[in-house]
Amino acid sequence: MKNLKLVFLFISFSFFLNAQNSQRKFESITAYKTYVEVKTNDGLYRFQPYGNEIIETSFIPRGEKFQPNSHALALKPQFVEMKLIEGTLETEIQMKNISVKIEHTPFKVSYYYKGNLLTSEKNGYSKNESYEVLDFNLTDNEILFGGGARALGMNRRGNRLQLYNRAHYGYETHSELMNFTIPLVYSSKMYAIHFDNAPIGYLDLDSKKSNTLSYETISGRKTYQVIAGDNWKKLIENYVTLTGKQPMIPRWALGNFSSRFGYHSQNETIQTIEKFQEEEIPVDAIIIDLYWFGKELKGTMGNFEFDKDSFPNPKKMISDLSKKGVKTILITEPFVLTTSSKWDEAVEKNILGVNDKGEPYKYDFYFGNTGIIDIFKPESKQWFWDIYKKYTNYGVAGWWGDLGEPEVHPSDLLHATGTADEVHNIYGHNWAKLVFEGYQKDFPNQRPFILMRAGYSGSQQYGLIPWSGDVNRTWGGLQSQPEIALQMGMQGLGFMHSDLGGFAGANLDDELYTRWLQYGVFQPIYRPHAQEDVPSEPVFREPITKGLAKKSIELRYSLLPYNYTLAFQNNQKGTPLMRPLFFEEMGNAKLFTNDKTYLWGENILVSPVLKPGLKQQEVYFPSNSNWFNFYTDKKIEGGKTVSVKLAEESIPTYVRGGAFMPMIQPIQNTSTYNLNSFDLHFYFDETVLESEYELYNDDGETPNAFEKGKYEILEFESKFKNNTLRIEIEPELGENYQFSSKLIKLIVHNISKIPRKVRGYEFTYHRENKVLEIPVLVTNTKEKTIKIKF
Repeated sequence: MKNLKLVFLFISFSFFLNAQNSQRKFESITAYKTYVEVKTNDGLYRFQPYGNEIIETSFIPRGEKFQPNSHALALKPQFVEMKLIEGTLETEIQMKNISVKIEHTPFKVSYYYKGNLLTSEKNGYSKNESYEVLDFNLTDNEILFGGGARALGMNRRGNRLQLYNRAHYGYETHSELMNFTIPLVYSSKMYAIHFDNAPIGYLDLDSKKSNTLSYETISGRKTYQVIAGDNWKKLIENYVTLTGKQPMIPRWALGNFSSRFGYHSQNETIQTIEKFQEEEIPVDAIIIDLYWFGKELKGTMGNFEFDKDSFPNPKKMISDLSKKGVKTILITEPFVLTTSSKWDEAVEKNILGVNDKGEPYKYDFYFGNTGIIDIFKPESKQWFWDIYKKYTNYGVAGWWGDLGEPEVHPSDLLHATGTADEVHNIYGHNWAKLVFEGYQKDFPNQRPFILMRAGYSGSQQYGLIPWSGDVNRTWGGLQSQPEIALQMGMQGLGFMHSDLGGFAGANLDDELYTRWLQYGVFQPIYRPHAQEDVPSEPVFREPITKGLAKKSIELRYSLLPYNYTLAFQNNQKGTPLMRPLFFEEMGNAKLFTNDKTYLWGENILVSPVLKPGLKQQEVYFPSNSNWFNFYTDKKIEGGKTVSVKLAEESIPTYVRGGAFMPMIQPIQNTSTYNLNSFDLHFYFDETVLESEYELYNDDGETPNAFEKGKYEILEFESKFKNNTLRIEIEPELGENYQFSSKLIKLIVHNISKIPRKVRGYEFTYHRENKVLEIPVLVTNTKEKTIKIKF
């Protein structure tokens, strides 16, 4: 007879992993107030839940102590009910949805979700001459995703992935190691495992073809979380809830950036923005690379002061740009060169990483002889933050943290909290945390913009905006970008994006540039950036290319209401902005490897043009929806692959049948953005009987505006019955938001004939493109209903 014990567990920040090998023996199990412990002959398992869909497991080898501190977790404690069922052969820990079964002999730990086996430990914890290892069993047909930013194809199974953040200059279609290595694996069986540990190591995704997943590390916590969910959105939401949600970015960050490597002077910076305005090409920000603190590429890093000859009046420059509606962003690096003006101060204040004698660790890299800021030391954090605070007070609106892998990081260098190898992967993570927490303290009413080249699991909670590094300016470089962005979106870093047009090399290819910028419309951050040999800014390209780029940028701005809502969805639930097609069809295994067509939010299907000279390309249209060509309104039924004709001025883009699509007219920058007047496109599909959409809006700059009640949500709903289409519009206001009237031009697509009646509203029917236009004035928060009778 099994003994049933009911245990109410209080969830805290740590729950821990189990180990299995042929020598491990079960000895006892004990339920505590907040966790369960299983004692074995060689150590202790600690199991702790984070809700009913996440269980954390830690193994503490005999003679070691439990290490409770996580670099990644953000989830707050909560109560959960668990049942502990003890038997002579096995013990089971049950929650509402997830459960852990522990076989006594031979010892084995398995994880189940709603009665279905997710995964089980193989040998569990073991140790060899080089690494401490945690390993798990895989089934033959599992597809694996994760491991950070790589160019390997969507299915990462078969690779042994190094966990050591490192830049890969000039990569194209294949890159095994890049700037963001994340110890997270997703399985096509709808579970994830996050290895909650910072030191370097490897993530082996069955490279030996033995149906084994293993995590190898040099030291640290033997802790992992098993995460489950009913669908991809819920699974990712659970992971992001555990490791922290991305704060809302400022609205201007969804606009166009002017950026290159780099602007050499104040005059060049101002003149570039003036050129954008002369050409009437929208722009919201300009990024100033390393020439702001020195005339030369080498020898000046770490000055952290404007070069007085090149930038004689930076406060005026920043102010003048701001008056034009353009934000200023500065680059910073964590290195202080021995030739920089700050070297003596850095040594005197002891803010650098050290050698084993406690002296500043000096070494050579590309930019000169250097030390590195020890951001894990409180005094160093304050010293570094004071620099950010100074220039934020100048009016600088955002920060670019470059080389933060760190680019060169000797293994024997010592930081305040460990060796270089122990903290290497969380250097960029903690750097973003430093800036984010500085804003919370000193600029609490301003949303930070923190662009970083490296990070780790959970970095999104500190507002980190990642990009895909120094990609080659070639078609091969472009081809890897959708995969990288889709993978990183699943791993919590939903704003992963690329240097539009490509970064490395002096390759002048107008078709490549055009197609990359067209893809950029439907990826999270719109930032052309490159080495200065060939201009990255559209204003300096030849007329035809410039004109095509202008169209793309204007479309990007027209989509701001939709895109800002995507940012809000990501903020609230962790939902990626870019979504793989298998989100739509969970049972379609063919879609697991498709990274050439994807969803931009819920309602837009995008198929970037990734090769030169193409006249047409194949696009798969997900089932359960019809899809309308964004530019022509041509309807295509879902569930099939179609060869579509390509146009020079756009890439294949489609809208889901029954979807609402809010858009504005193009603006020069977001300083004039508002929703007092906008277009609301509705893609009528008679097979869609009901649909709904929520448009989110706030002031674009207040941190936590939604939580503070400083927002509005415009709710749209369609119902089609008895040959009548009803469209309902209802504003919902936060308690601290002031309503303003709105003139909404309702544009209904795919209307084959003029309606018999639109009750209470004037309308215009365009027979040639089957579009119905209805102006709707919303003067209060009462629901508006538009009835269209056919």
